[in-house]
Amino acid sequence: MNHAPNAVARLRDQREEEGIKPIQARGWRATRCRACRVIESHCLCAWRPQVETRSGVCLIMTGKEVFKPSNTGWLIADVVRDNHAFIWSRTEVDQQLLALLSDPQWQPYLVFPGEYVAPERVTHSVAVDQGRRPLFILLDATWTEARKIFRKSPYFDALPILSLLPEKLSRYQLRRSTRSEHLCTAEVAALCLDLAGDVEAASALDAYFDVFSQHYLDAKRQLEMDVSTPAHTELMAYLQPAVAVTA
Repeated sequence: MNHAPNAVARLRDQREEEGIKPIQARGWRATRCRACRVIESHCLCAWRPQVETRSGVCLIMTGKEVFKPSNTGWLIADVVRDNHAFIWSRTEVDQQLLALLSDPQWQPYLVFPGEYVAPERVTHSVAVDQGRRPLFILLDATWTEARKIFRKSPYFDALPILSLLPEKLSRYQLRRSTRSEHLCTAEVAALCLDLAGDVEAASALDAYFDVFSQHYLDAKRQLEMDVSTPAHTELMAYLQPAVAVTA
């Protein structure tokens, strides 16, 4: 199934056109689907959900993150139609990013832990404003990198900080983390969507993330693809009817 490339895919393509090559990590020789980044035998493309969202997302990525097949920002951009992605640079600011942040149709929220900023900037909720749509700015990087981006990006200083209060531990198993309370980017985005009233999209993203994780790990472990799991069943409700019948 062919889908229009999301902002992360376009960013990867742009980097490749510039002659930048991904780091050859373990497993790089495996043939992966160009569209979903999963090993071809466990392709995820037929499981991409189709939902409407009022919210938008903007992913701020490091140069290497855009190439990682385990990246979950890609999943968010698959689900949220109004998606944007930029490579962060300490010395150069993308003018398109600044234009997006100042666009009057959006109410940007920088998603980051509230304990690192002044209390007056912090909110735990998303205001429902009929004139402006929520735009969630997500720092799609390791925790160390995200803190650096946060500290060295003065154009974020005027934005409200959306500090999430998750009630459950991360389900992300594709990379190691020293802290189990750290959620991956897709889990964070699902919480944001739920707060903004995009409940269906939040549920679809959660299910899509679980299905992606299973496909990714089963392929890595050379296990047969199993589409009878509860996550696949939940995700089925968000697929196009023709896909649901043949999947």
